[in-house]
Amino acid sequence: MKLLRGKMVSMLLFIGFLITSGPPVGFAQVVFDQNDVIFMVDELSPVVEAGNFQQGTGPALSAASALVMDANTGQVLFARNAHQPRPIASTTKIMTALVAIECGKLYRLATVSPHAAGVEGSSVYLTAGEKLTLEELIYGALMHSGNDACVAIAEHVAGREEVFVNFMNYKAHRLGARNTNFCNTNGLPHDRHLSSAYDLALITRYALKNPVFSRIVATKTHSIAGAKGKRILSNTNKMLWSYQGADGVKTGTTHAAGKCLVSSATRDGRRLIAVVLHSDDRWGESIRLLNYGIEEYANRVVAGKGEAFAAVTIENGVKRSLPVTVDRDVVVTVPVNQGDKIEQNVLLEREVAAPVVPGQEVGKLEVLVEGERVAAAKLITMEGTAELPYHRLLWRQLYSKL
Repeated sequence: MKLLRGKMVSMLLFIGFLITSGPPVGFAQVVFDQNDVIFMVDELSPVVEAGNFQQGTGPALSAASALVMDANTGQVLFARNAHQPRPIASTTKIMTALVAIECGKLYRLATVSPHAAGVEGSSVYLTAGEKLTLEELIYGALMHSGNDACVAIAEHVAGREEVFVNFMNYKAHRLGARNTNFCNTNGLPHDRHLSSAYDLALITRYALKNPVFSRIVATKTHSIAGAKGKRILSNTNKMLWSYQGADGVKTGTTHAAGKCLVSSATRDGRRLIAVVLHSDDRWGESIRLLNYGIEEYANRVVAGKGEAFAAVTIENGVKRSLPVTVDRDVVVTVPVNQGDKIEQNVLLEREVAAPVVPGQEVGKLEVLVEGERVAAAKLITMEGTAELPYHRLLWRQLYSKL
């Protein structure tokens, strides 16, 4: 009965995840194995050979794959082999933590299983039977790179690590990480456990919007419960001590993956994400990438939400035209002192029939930098207007013919 209850919880969690997230992208079907545990059959996503990236003369690097992205705009400022699927070691734990935070309750106690306690590799030295909160386990996974903490997280949230990994793959595909496939929660070597520099940046950009994730990856030292007292954790990410504004994210090292690092830094309100995979000098090369993004690029506001951007003509309305704004702030990243490379395509309805309500979509703004589409926003009305009464409409028509 207890085993059946556990399976039911896993199934309900996964079904709830599907319902709240919408239909899967890049997955063929949901099937059941003989043990009634849900898993997903992945349609092999084509490897993207080239991306619409700024491939300028960036910093010299030894990394097999590398990238620097502006976290605010999502624009890639420099990339090398950014879509190449590669082993990613413990940078896997970015997704493990993200799914745990979104699907679990941080204050709930998790009981460590013998299986979790016996996982090989980097560890926070969990012992079978001890209890920690989910939040403590996430600290152990992100800060100290505990493989045992990752398995304990997965078993607590989903019942089995295999089910939790399905959550991770589903989330990755929902975020657009097309060259990512997870086979475990911690990044231990597996032939099909792969991701890319671009996918890791994409996942990290999303994860950093979560305040819990952002707080944990920026933490230098922290203590969590231990079987014989407190465990003192020190973050494996040396960037937090050595680079101005560093605020994340995760290290990773295996023989197959080499030395990897996903890092982030914030200066003057602008946040950058750098990724290096299989690097001879992950700290120095991450610093060079972040410096490149900070020094060579700047953010420019193209249009502000709530500010009049254009006007649209109204057909048969009390008001003949209405001011139009964007539905969100439109910010783009451009090379320093080259703001003239910004182009705007304004696609606005020629005439909109009354009545019109405030916030009604009447067009679209597209922004291009060096010919590439880098941002878009809806154009919406700032005000509304009623339709003219029939007698006033008739008078307007007569008057226009005089």
